[in-house]
Amino acid sequence: MSIRDSELILNPDGSVYHLNLKPENISDTIIFVGDQDRVEKITKHFDSIEFSTQKREFKTQTGYYKDKLITVISTGIGPDNIDIVLNELDALVNIDLKTRQPKKDLTSLNIIRVGTSGSLQKDVPIDSFVISTHGLDINGMLHFYQIEGISNPDIENAFIKHTNWDKNKARPIVINNSKYLEKYFDSSQVHKGMTGTAGGFYGPQGRVLRLPLQDATLNSKLDSFSYNDCRITNFEMETSVIYGLSKLLGHEALSLNAIIANRANGTFSKDPKKTVEHLIMYALERIINV
Repeated sequence: MSIRDSELILNPDGSVYHLNLKPENISDTIIFVGDQDRVEKITKHFDSIEFSTQKREFKTQTGYYKDKLITVISTGIGPDNIDIVLNELDALVNIDLKTRQPKKDLTSLNIIRVGTSGSLQKDVPIDSFVISTHGLDINGMLHFYQIEGISNPDIENAFIKHTNWDKNKARPIVINNSKYLEKYFDSSQVHKGMTGTAGGFYGPQGRVLRLPLQDATLNSKLDSFSYNDCRITNFEMETSVIYGLSKLLGHEALSLNAIIANRANGTFSKDPKKTVEHLIMYALERIINV
């Protein structure tokens, strides 16, 4: 049965609603960035740009870097935006937009997030890089999907017990990264660990301005959590949802994080743009081999 117009919304030109993209506009290798201005910070290194568009915060450029066709998309901030971007990208490759029916032969995308993050550990310093081995979802968005089979209940239960997790909050979910992609980006230059994904920047990440927190000790509990030598290294707002939706839809996903703040010692990078530029080049030089 065809997917109804109200569920899969297309623009008059046949492009998907939010991203303003058609299937021929993207590669099967995609870099996610949060900030729309960071798209061109990556594509300025390309040998050519074949396609460019923008709608709202979703800016896309597709081009060649050393004979590798790569698409760079800005997702904006937060789990809700990732829900839009990943579902619409999947529709581009795995739904026939004319018949509005899922394809029999499905395409798996390689998705690499190049983002910024704050470290929770003193020994993961500012200006370093982190590969997210897992996404720790504490925002609840993934609970709207059937996640049985892609989560890690043993780690989740240990985390719930360690933090005395409030029952009124969504149950934490832990999602693995793509081991296939990790092998291309792993090196002695990067740290590895679990990345916490919050639904907001202030209260959900333990920041206090004028509003008191439900659990003022949550960040210290995150710092001290460990399960089979896997600890929470950093905190941001996208990774767990990228991992979760990618697993559900059959795509490979890896999150690379430039550490520009250290929450444990209260420091912030003196040159975050330089750190991000170093991570961009680190990612590009490895993505060509995927």
